[in-house]
Amino acid sequence: MKQTEESKLSKPHAVCIPFPAQGHINPMLKLAKLLHIRGFNITFVNTDFNHRRLLKSRGPNSLDGLPSFRFESIPDGLPPSNEDATQDVTSLCEACKKSCLVPFRELVTRLNDNSNFPSITCIVSDTAMSFTQQVCEELGVPNVGFWTASGCSLWAFTQYPKLVEQGYAPLKNESYLDTIIDWIPGMEGIRLKHLPSFIRARVDEPSYIMMKYVMEEIVDKIPKFSALILNTFDMLENDVLQQMATKFPVVNYPIGPLHRLMLNNTTQDEDLKSIGSNLWKEDTHCLEWLDTKQPNSVVYVNFGSITVLSIEQVIEFAWGLANSKMNFLWIVRSDLVMGDSAMLPHEFLAETKERGLLVGWSPQEQVLSHPSIGGFLTHCGWNSIFESISFGVPMLCWPFFADQQTNCWFNRNRWGVGMEIDSNVKRDVIEELVRELMIGEKGKEMKQNALKWKKLAEKAINSSNGSSSMNFEKLVSHVLLGNALSL
Repeated sequence: MKQTEESKLSKPHAVCIPFPAQGHINPMLKLAKLLHIRGFNITFVNTDFNHRRLLKSRGPNSLDGLPSFRFESIPDGLPPSNEDATQDVTSLCEACKKSCLVPFRELVTRLNDNSNFPSITCIVSDTAMSFTQQVCEELGVPNVGFWTASGCSLWAFTQYPKLVEQGYAPLKNESYLDTIIDWIPGMEGIRLKHLPSFIRARVDEPSYIMMKYVMEEIVDKIPKFSALILNTFDMLENDVLQQMATKFPVVNYPIGPLHRLMLNNTTQDEDLKSIGSNLWKEDTHCLEWLDTKQPNSVVYVNFGSITVLSIEQVIEFAWGLANSKMNFLWIVRSDLVMGDSAMLPHEFLAETKERGLLVGWSPQEQVLSHPSIGGFLTHCGWNSIFESISFGVPMLCWPFFADQQTNCWFNRNRWGVGMEIDSNVKRDVIEELVRELMIGEKGKEMKQNALKWKKLAEKAINSSNGSSSMNFEKLVSHVLLGNALSL
C-alpha cells in the first residue's frame, strides 16, 4: 500500500446525519466542513428525498468534488411527495423514529466494510435523530448530539414534562397561554405562549405527537450522547447554557456562530466551498440588485423553509411593504402559500417594481451580510435569527411554530434586536413596523444592540482565544477523535 493510502486510511472518519429539513441540514454541513478542514473524512447522510432535492437544486455532479467528503442517503419511510416542498414535520418525525435505524445501520456497516474508506471513528447526529445512539453503542464509537436550534429553545423544551405535570399540557384552555411561567431559571417573565408551540397541543392534534416526540426522543435521550454541540456562543445565551450544564451530565460545547466560524477559516479549498446545502435553487441575481441600493436601505423578507401563509396574509404583508415606501427583497418560495401559488396583485407589483425584488430562494448569509440590508422580517427560525445577529441586522419577528416563539421572546426581551408582529397580520401594522425598523428611533436602538452582538460573535470565533473556537478544539480533541490516531 502506498504511503498516501496508509495516511488516508488512518484519518478519523465522522458520519454526520442531520434531521431532514433545511434548517437542520445547513448547520450540520457547516460543522462537517469544519471537521473536514480539521482532518476528518466525512460521510454526510441525507434522506433519499432530500438527496434528490439537493442534486436537483445544485446539479447532478455537485456532490462529487472531494473523495474524502462523501454524500450518502437512507430512506425516510414516507411515501413520495412534492420535491419542491418540505415534508410534513410531524409525519417526518414519526417516520424517522420507525424507519431509519435499520437502513442507517446497514449504511454504517457498508462503509466500515469498504477497504477504500477509513473506519468510522465517530457519529455526529442531530439530536432529533437519536436512533443513532444504538448504532454507536454497537460500534463502540462516540455519538455526539448536535442541537441545531437555539440554546434557549432547548432549555424551554426540557420544561415540557413539568408543564404536563402541572396541567398546562395538553392545553385545556386558551386563557392559559397568557400565564407567566415563573419557575424556569434563565427565562424569568416568559409566558406559556412564548414557549415552543407544541406545548399548546390538544390531544387530537398533530402538535400533541410532536410534544411527545420532543420529550421522548430528544429531551430523554440527550443525556445518552457522548457530548452536546450547540450553534450558539457563551455570551449570547449564558444564563440558559449554565442551567443546561446543571441538568445534562454530557458536556455542552457552544461553537457558534458556525457560519461565521466558516467565514473565519481561511484554509477551505474551492472544492469544499462548492459543496452547498440549499434544497431550493439559489437566485444570486439578488446580490447584484442589492449592489444598486444605498447602505441600510433594504428590508430582507424571508419566512424560512417551512412556514406556510394564507393568501390573505401574503397580500397583507405585500401591501404593508408597499405602503412603507421602503426597498425590500422578498423570498417567495414555490410552496409559501397553503393550497395555492403565491400570486401577488398586479397593482402591488406595479407599485413596487423600482424598489422591490421577489425571488424564489437566496444565498441568505451573503444577503444578510450585504451593506444595503437594514432590517430583516423573519419567521424567527434559529439560523435566520443567529445569522442576523452575527451580521448586526435588527429584526421584525413573525414566529410561526416550534421554537420560533421562544426565539422571538429572547430577541425582544433579552437581546434587544427585534420587534414582534401580531399573528393577525394587518397591512397598516406592517407598514408602521417596517418604517420603525428602518428609520425609527426603536429601529436605531435595535441596530446598535445588533452591532454589539455582532462584535461579541466575532470575539467568540477569534482563532486564538474565542470561546467558540476553543470549544470546537476541545470537542475535536476530547470527544470526536476518540481512539483515532492524532493528526
